Amino acid sequence: MAPAAKKMQKKSMESINSKIQLVMRSGKAILGTKVTKRAMLEGKAKMILLSNNAPPLSKSEIEYYALLSKCQVHHYFGNNNDLGTACGKYFKVSAMAIIDPGDSDILEGN
Repeated sequence: MAPAAKKMQKKSMESINSKIQLVMRSGKAILGTKVTKRAMLEGKAKMILLSNNAPPLSKSEIEYYALLSKCQVHHYFGNNNDLGTACGKYFKVSAMAIIDPGDSDILEGN
């Protein structure tokens, strides 16, 4: 990968991390695959974030439910440990649903 592409990728990852942190502080988010699926089925989820090493079966289920519930899916570049750290938690997070973005503009520019 070219150095310019790595730099751009790192900058976009920092941007999404800051948006996730703002959602966790000012909005409402749900962490975990089971409750993410439940939120989509109930129609509460506005956006879904999936880590790049989420289990393939649950990833495809979540993408299918997102298609049915018409909510956005963002494939987070980092692994589940990075996504948990971006949320400010000390555990791994494979899937996360954003219910209320709060002050963040994560839903607009993706």
